[in-house]
Amino acid sequence: MTADRFAAVTGAITASVEKVIDGKPDAVRAALIALLAEGHLLIEDVPGVGKTMLARALAASVDATVRRIQFTPDLLPGDVTGVSVFDPVAREFEFKPGAVFAHIVIADEINRSSPKTQSALLEAMEERQVTVDGHSHRLAEPFLVVATQNPLDMEGTYALPEAQRDRFMMRISMGYPDAAAEVLMLRQREVDNPLARLEPVVDATGVLDLVAWARAIHVAPAVEEYAVALAQATRSHPELRLGASPRATLQLVRAAKVQAALDGRGFVIPDDIAALVVPVFAHRLIPSRVSAARGADPAQHIAALLERVVATTRVPLAPRG
Repeated sequence: MTADRFAAVTGAITASVEKVIDGKPDAVRAALIALLAEGHLLIEDVPGVGKTMLARALAASVDATVRRIQFTPDLLPGDVTGVSVFDPVAREFEFKPGAVFAHIVIADEINRSSPKTQSALLEAMEERQVTVDGHSHRLAEPFLVVATQNPLDMEGTYALPEAQRDRFMMRISMGYPDAAAEVLMLRQREVDNPLARLEPVVDATGVLDLVAWARAIHVAPAVEEYAVALAQATRSHPELRLGASPRATLQLVRAAKVQAALDGRGFVIPDDIAALVVPVFAHRLIPSRVSAARGADPAQHIAALLERVVATTRVPLAPRG
């Protein structure tokens, strides 16, 4: 892997996904960052804005195994992880893998299932393995969960527990397309489905090479301290009941490495960290009861709070040569 090869392959993945997702370059970039930083992506928005389409377009651009799980209230944990079935011929139990055994898993409308079923993904997302009846089964690499969820005020939704949200590296919202993009979509989708025409531009081994290249990006100690300072500021903030976890800090730095690599740099700068604070930290934070009682939209309130934290945290300066 070289810098030119990294740029060519990531550019091809981005171009492939953007054939399906019009006018949402930030969302496409976030999905690519989650894939290459070995994280997981949570897409939250109202129905019909392309959440599942983004996940499917990313999966179609990578020549790897893909499974889609439609989360419903009657979905069982065994449907996700797999179950042990007794084989009467061999007179022993045989493990039947569940839908989570794939390189890319699309968890559609994850918050429509019960917390018990949601928790079936916890071990898989963090440890890349599934334990059933005392036996651990390794998952494929790379492994990416792209989950979509509807707003909590919609019918039939269950809030994701804190531990589940903390497993997701980033949370993004698609938002409605602008008028020009929506008109273009109407014209294109009347002719054919662009998703059906997508062809893989990289295989699973190629993705692992991209991951290794991004992981080798240099992070100076001062930049690491900056990331930690941002996380600690959320833990002591009077308007927050739950701040960013150490896992969040680690994933912030990993995502910043990919951001730097995508920009053609071999090192992370403070701007990479600052640009990713909201998508990496916001879904993990819980406002205090006093702050929540003010009636402001929680997501907007936390995003504004994080922007103030970034603005008031000391940024490391490059030494003068």
